[in-house]
Amino acid sequence: MADEESDLKALRRKNLKDLQSRGLDPWQKYRYERTHGTASLKSEFASAGTERSPAEISTAGRLMGMRLHGKAGFADLSDRDGKIQIYFKMDELGKEKFDLLRSLDIGDIIGVRGNVFRTKMGEITVAIKDFEILSKALAPYPEKFHGLQDVQMRYRQRYLDLIMNQEVREKFIKRSKMIAFMRDWLNAKGFIEIETPILQPLYGGALARPFKTHHNYLDIDLYLRIAPELYHKRCIVGDLERVYEIGHNFRNEDIDAQHYPEYTSLELYWAYVDYNDIMDLTESILYDAAIHIVGSDKIPYGDKTLDFAKPWPRITMHDAIQKHTGLDIYSLKTVDDARDAAVRIGVRDVDECKELGKIVSEIFDQKAQPNLINPIFVIDHPIEVSPLAKRKRGNPALVERFELFINGWEFANAFSELNDPEEQEMRFREQDRHKEEGDEEAHPIDMDYVRALECGMPPTGGLGIGIDRFAMILTNSPSIKEVILFPHMKPEAV
Repeated sequence: MADEESDLKALRRKNLKDLQSRGLDPWQKYRYERTHGTASLKSEFASAGTERSPAEISTAGRLMGMRLHGKAGFADLSDRDGKIQIYFKMDELGKEKFDLLRSLDIGDIIGVRGNVFRTKMGEITVAIKDFEILSKALAPYPEKFHGLQDVQMRYRQRYLDLIMNQEVREKFIKRSKMIAFMRDWLNAKGFIEIETPILQPLYGGALARPFKTHHNYLDIDLYLRIAPELYHKRCIVGDLERVYEIGHNFRNEDIDAQHYPEYTSLELYWAYVDYNDIMDLTESILYDAAIHIVGSDKIPYGDKTLDFAKPWPRITMHDAIQKHTGLDIYSLKTVDDARDAAVRIGVRDVDECKELGKIVSEIFDQKAQPNLINPIFVIDHPIEVSPLAKRKRGNPALVERFELFINGWEFANAFSELNDPEEQEMRFREQDRHKEEGDEEAHPIDMDYVRALECGMPPTGGLGIGIDRFAMILTNSPSIKEVILFPHMKPEAV
């Protein structure tokens, strides 16, 4: 295989020298004026017949196929939106240009000028009068009938994946449209977009292990943010009232089909509302985005069809556990009771859990969550795993928190935000105790954030949504790497 690839590269180098011997530099062009791309060509000339259009057009793209028939031939030009067929004849181009065109390699980029017609087979085609070489492809492409299928190569050489697989291009176009829609949706609701630090002196806003770096000039350690939450709530303190940010977070964790250490989130905070209002907002923005991208509230995903029809159900964590395990967690009075009950129903990794709420959370994660397929809000979580959320009205052992689950995955996390500075400091100190006991994901003490709360933060609802997972659902992608343009990979074996 390596020898074959080497031979193909050598042939392309020879073709390059042949061009240069004719005085043609395939990289000499600085720009090319296109009147149409493939999408606008197909739209404008949808009613074209077999007669050539009076108007002349120009288009450009990557040469992805050549079918010669004596002194005439067809080829495909590919751009972002698809491909268009071109037709060329020796007696129209002249022998020199005809021979030049048919000597080009797959992947070469050309600009063409001509008139549009529809072939007897019904395909919209450009009959070209002239063409220009805009760039030369020196690397061989995969064989067209099998394409680029090796997953590792697709991720390592995403540029080639995008060239060869139109459905991959369409996934990233849909992802971009989804984010643009959500941004416009929030702007229309009076939210303002903000930017907060990615390098932070204290990581916070979630329970996760951070990446650490060092700033030489300031001579301080900094952390890649695990969440922008505490900075957003400082903005709420500063009377910005409705804020959001779409950006990257970083968590030093494992990689699998749904988890990735550098991921994109939508985070927002809204003054004078609680988690019930945020649930309404979450349902509305995700439903509207799904309709915008997919065109239906029935979303195909793998072998399932996810039903996004509103309203989305709401269930307490207690009731979800009881429904899927038969266990009444309110009957668990001690950590030992909870641990014994968890082990009895097959929950793993609870031996070291020292708090009842953390064991309850593990029971939910392992036994209830995988069953939550259609969109559903799970509300009222244990306080031990929610250090930034307000206590549940009427039950101080819980907090007003919800998570949205779809396809058995967490998609959103939200609170009625804790705005009592004294209780927040107390919870930070409790988290600090866990850190001293070896919990790498515990929240550090952020006294500047406490100081901000002392200035007064109104009742607030906050929300984080995983953009990558939502893109997976809307593009029917089995792995998070399918919707991240350039995923991190282990080094290639030498």
